[in-house]
Amino acid sequence: MFDWNDVKALLAVARGGSTAAAARELGVNQTTVARRLEALERDLGLRLVERHQAGASLTEAGRGLVADAEAMERAALAMRNTVEVHQRGASGTLRVTMSEMTANSGIIPLLPEFRAAYPDVTLELAITDDQLDIEAGEADVAIRGGFELPDSNLVARKVSETDWALYCSQAYAARMGLPTTLDELKNHVLIGGESERNYPGLAVILERAPDVAVTFKSNSATNMFASVRAGIAIGSMPCILADMDPDLIQIFPPAPESLSFTWIVTRPDLKDAPRVRAFIDFFAPRIQALTREYRERPLAARAGQP
Repeated sequence: MFDWNDVKALLAVARGGSTAAAARELGVNQTTVARRLEALERDLGLRLVERHQAGASLTEAGRGLVADAEAMERAALAMRNTVEVHQRGASGTLRVTMSEMTANSGIIPLLPEFRAAYPDVTLELAITDDQLDIEAGEADVAIRGGFELPDSNLVARKVSETDWALYCSQAYAARMGLPTTLDELKNHVLIGGESERNYPGLAVILERAPDVAVTFKSNSATNMFASVRAGIAIGSMPCILADMDPDLIQIFPPAPESLSFTWIVTRPDLKDAPRVRAFIDFFAPRIQALTREYRERPLAARAGQP
């Protein structure tokens, strides 16, 4: 095995054209440069440098190693930068993605507190119902909800469980009445998303009552919920969000199959980065507390309950 300092001597000669120039670049004397080159040649079993009166030049073997040596140099620099980041603590830019529904379920109001606790972390938020590719580097961290996480190499921490159910507004109920059976939903207006799997309460209903149809769809959870609140349609909403709205009525109790989960996910190479660790350690217990507070609230105290 060879010494990285010996490789640096080879790079310095390649760049400077002489052992004297290499010594100046490395901050050592020429004897040290010569000794390091000899050690590298001995370890590799190759002649790498030709010495002559005008200086020094690389042999064909030496020139062939320059690209690999430069790659090692870049890797060493990246490692040094990583160490410095960890030594500095939580700082830098953190790209976080989540759905509109997740953002509106209590995450956004927590941002000022996070900012106060970690002033050196700059959050870049991508609020979208599209799932960005964390493994491809489209974001550093995601807060994701659903029945299950797809198989991947991501590191995930489950932070909450959420029931979903069908809701309508007081105005919709006054105009259209409330369905009392699944079959009666055929006579009502239902709003859904691009994929019903993203809205568990509705997915369960459609599985149990195949004759029931979604009347119209929206690719935005915010628009869907606004349509329900405006009295346009019946829609599937997370109970933790809808039950706090006094204008919304829960039509049927949530089915056991409508339970969804929330995870905070990141890449394995980022899980121990201070800025990522700070985000997870800050938001995970607070999301859990929001869910616990909702579940401990008496049913009669929740808005929209009969």
